[in-house]
Amino acid sequence: MDAFVFRNPTKLIFGEDQTKALADELPSFGKNVLLVYGGGSIKANGLYDRVIEQLNGAGKTVIELAGVEPNPRLTTVRKGIELIDEHHVDFILAVGGGSVIDATKAIAVGAKHEGDIWNVITKKETAQSAMPFGTILTLAATGSEMNAGSVITNWETQQKIGWSSPSSYPTFSILDPINTVSAPRDHTMYGIIDMMTHVLEAYFHPAEHTPLQDRICESILQTVMEAGPELLEDLTNLDHRETILYSGTMALNGITQMGARGDWAHITLSMRYLPYLTSLMPEGWPFCSLIG
Repeated sequence: MDAFVFRNPTKLIFGEDQTKALADELPSFGKNVLLVYGGGSIKANGLYDRVIEQLNGAGKTVIELAGVEPNPRLTTVRKGIELIDEHHVDFILAVGGGSVIDATKAIAVGAKHEGDIWNVITKKETAQSAMPFGTILTLAATGSEMNAGSVITNWETQQKIGWSSPSSYPTFSILDPINTVSAPRDHTMYGIIDMMTHVLEAYFHPAEHTPLQDRICESILQTVMEAGPELLEDLTNLDHRETILYSGTMALNGITQMGARGDWAHITLSMRYLPYLTSLMPEGWPFCSLIG
């Protein structure tokens, strides 16, 4: 086992109907809130109205950054930073999936960084701090709700870069399975594959004597393989939504890589095990897309 230091400061608020817990967190922050979200699905499913009601009830002034793209763009991040400067924002709230949260991390760090946020993303400069931000997750997939990682795309240079900072952990994250029920079948399935990939990245590693780490990975994979097909047969099942939601967070919050650092090279090695892994999956599951 490798030596390690583990730190994860994100407060996780988990469970059915826990979106209402947002009201308990808001008094800790200032008046002006930047609300960040994506293409508008949160308006269609009613989550937007529930969040706005709590923000208004807490006396917050809401500034909105809508339309965050899948694979969030640097231009959107810079727009968010400009809104923070213009409206003297005190707190950021990301409501959406991994892309919305990734963009928010970059906005939060960029708002406190004297230079260009792209220099932080490309590791030319180091961030020293970030604005506080919280998240309300709407899709179980990337694990961004409880880690410091983010992926930002620079459309002009055609670069898509992953980065992280000790400052880019969410202050809190609310995971309510009700907010994931409206996710379509395909997006739900892709999210499940994403979290399984994260686990396999940690599972294939060169460290020795890691029985607990390996079994944690195996238990997440087994849980997802059991609950995933059941969820795809009944997308409104809150029990299965809850299980998959928690699995996605545990797949990439650092727990699986304590003492054993996996990487993308090791997921490539898993190709030799692909026939076995595929045999474990229910018929029709696109497990090959883990490798592609």
